[in-house]
Amino acid sequence: MAPLVGVGGVVVHQNRVLLVQRGNEPLLGQWSIPGGLIDVGETLREAVIREVKEETGLDVEPIELIELLDRIHRQDGRVRYHYVIADYLCRVAGGTLGAASDAAAARWVERAEWNSHTHPSEKDRSPATPEGEDL
Repeated sequence: MAPLVGVGGVVVHQNRVLLVQRGNEPLLGQWSIPGGLIDVGETLREAVIREVKEETGLDVEPIELIELLDRIHRQDGRVRYHYVIADYLCRVAGGTLGAASDAAAARWVERAEWNSHTHPSEKDRSPATPEGEDL
């Protein structure tokens, strides 16, 4: 089995970053940046635009590649998933925030929480841009 290639969108707006709660494996129920696998014939930039739109309803503009990483999930000593992921810094170009596709929820996280090891909860939702608000 060969590694799969994916993208992630680090979407920053008004000093907040966008997170989605995963609705499917891998990482079911965990919070992460929006993203997913690229389609055959799709560029990395096209994939990040599509994935962010599918998961959050937001239109984004990729600014630059900020990280290229391996994500390897092992279970019982075996590799269950192996992804090579290109993360792009993105700016919001429009749309309405709302969880869609394989995302169970979507929300903005304040800068102080960016590197926090705690997961955001619905009670902590930023009142400045609740889900469903146009940007």
